[in-house]
Amino acid sequence: MTSSAILPYHIEPIAELPIDTHLAEALLTSLAEYGEQLHGRRLWLACSGGRDSLALAALCVQLYHQGKLPFLPQLLHVNHGLQADSDAWAKHVADWAAAQKVPCQILHAQVNGHDEQAARQARYGVMRAQLNQDDVLLLAHHADDQAETVLMRLIQGAGVNGLSGIQPWRIQTQGTHRMILWRPWLTVQRASISTYAQHLKLPYIDDPTNDAGDNVRSGLRRDIMPALTKYNPNVIENIARSAQLLSDAQATVSAQSAKDMYRTAIHSLQLPPAQRVLNIDELQKLPLYRKRQLLHHWLGQDEPLPPAKQLVDEVLHLSQRDDNDHQTELFWQARKHAYTIRRYRQQLYRLSNDWLAWLNMPLNEQTQTLAPANLSNISSNGLSENNLAPIHLRTSTDFTWQLRILPQALAQLLDNTKGEHALQTVVKIAPLNRNQRLQTALASRPQSGKKLYQTLGIPSWLRESLIVVSVMYMHKNEELPLLLVSPFESWVLGSDHSGIHFDDNQLAKYIESNLSLNKRV
Repeated sequence: MTSSAILPYHIEPIAELPIDTHLAEALLTSLAEYGEQLHGRRLWLACSGGRDSLALAALCVQLYHQGKLPFLPQLLHVNHGLQADSDAWAKHVADWAAAQKVPCQILHAQVNGHDEQAARQARYGVMRAQLNQDDVLLLAHHADDQAETVLMRLIQGAGVNGLSGIQPWRIQTQGTHRMILWRPWLTVQRASISTYAQHLKLPYIDDPTNDAGDNVRSGLRRDIMPALTKYNPNVIENIARSAQLLSDAQATVSAQSAKDMYRTAIHSLQLPPAQRVLNIDELQKLPLYRKRQLLHHWLGQDEPLPPAKQLVDEVLHLSQRDDNDHQTELFWQARKHAYTIRRYRQQLYRLSNDWLAWLNMPLNEQTQTLAPANLSNISSNGLSENNLAPIHLRTSTDFTWQLRILPQALAQLLDNTKGEHALQTVVKIAPLNRNQRLQTALASRPQSGKKLYQTLGIPSWLRESLIVVSVMYMHKNEELPLLLVSPFESWVLGSDHSGIHFDDNQLAKYIESNLSLNKRV
């Protein structure tokens, strides 16, 4: 099975053929820069069989046999099945790899769509599944690719981050999985790679669709770049240099934005990536350009693609409003998740829609009987290690919220204050009722649940996630509220007639609220 797109050269071993010193220098220079990060990692090379990737594979073989490259990457070829010759191309890559004695894996991808973006997502998806955590994927992108990328993003109105182009070393995450993308040839021009491939007589695949001009990138390659070269023969090199300068500028901007975000974030309310919160008062202290950069960084920190400028402007306007209307919502359908941006008082929230759906799940009343205080089982610090009893308040595949109670230790505390009736005591966990009256340290008298929302500053989407932890003395038919708990905070409760006063430190030993992510949502 053959294909007319494959150059008619015989497959021959290339290890002993002459090396292109310019291409080798670029690869070895990048190796020196990232050698420490590469140490101990498994390397793969994405090989479509085209000129660029096959040339990079050939150079790796040559340098490895000369002892200048400490590794021989395994080849990965993805068969998309989109063209009639796809199977022939996959076999050709495998045959070439076998002749060079290079390990090669042929992967099959199911493409959802017909454009290059859909094929790219499918390709990276199957390669990611093949790679182990923190493996390195070697890619043959070069200076021409960089120039085309910068021009594409300039046309789309990108900022400094987008115009910094393709990065030579980038950690790509999907959920909890990480892989590293390494591009050592971003300083090398396509013409140099073509010359090298011709000298080696590499039988590469010349896919005719690459220069068809039916998408932005191939149109730039076929029509625009040759025209720009007439104005300045060094245009590719110059654009690549500009991309590097902008990348350095972006690193400076990102470092400043990260510092600003740390100062303005409300750390006690963070649950990344589900919930991120900024203090608007601190945000307003920044000059306008740093506000914009901070919001751009804050919105997009968990996403592979940054937010649009229009969204950043809308969020900035929301943060600057001085009215009391806190019902405004902004929606962002990002690449990985959908988000809602809301303001409550002087706090700015970015909430994933998965998180908001979880907050709407009902909470059910639960009880747990306290064991009698057993001093022999309580350690010197007053805690009983054998009686940690988790109570699940709300759980899903994404999040788990639970209470951990030390029943014997709590029973002992109550026994010391109420007499010898711990055997008849149970803990009750129930959602806060809007009409239930409770007293916190923030008020001089008991308040209804509805009033507590205002006093404690609970935003509307968290109000159904407040629970009251009480103890019930069955022999007296008496209920004593101990703690009001939200997923992020807790408040000690008091009662004028109980005669019992607990401090935060006491109850923190015996009743602990834990909110956790079950996976990277």
